[in-house]
Amino acid sequence: MAYTSAFVLFAVTWFMTMFVILPLRLRTQGDEGKVEPGTHASAPANFNLKRKMWTALLVAIPIWGLLMYVVLSGMISVRDFDWFKVLDSQ
Repeated sequence: MAYTSAFVLFAVTWFMTMFVILPLRLRTQGDEGKVEPGTHASAPANFNLKRKMWTALLVAIPIWGLLMYVVLSGMISVRDFDWFKVLDSQ
């Protein structure tokens, strides 16, 4: 696997974990009972994006390592997804 492929796999893994982690432990302004004028009650009350990004990084690294192991060991290859036998005809 090339370095670029490994980086793209990590980026996809990080973004997927980020989107899973974003709503966890989210306290809204409605939950807190202090809705700022001009905002919805469902807006976050105290949102720390930096902490969420670091948490996503710490979760994504082992997942990426597992994915790298699976790909590099040959457990899954491109031929496993060749359902129409296109690669066999070449």
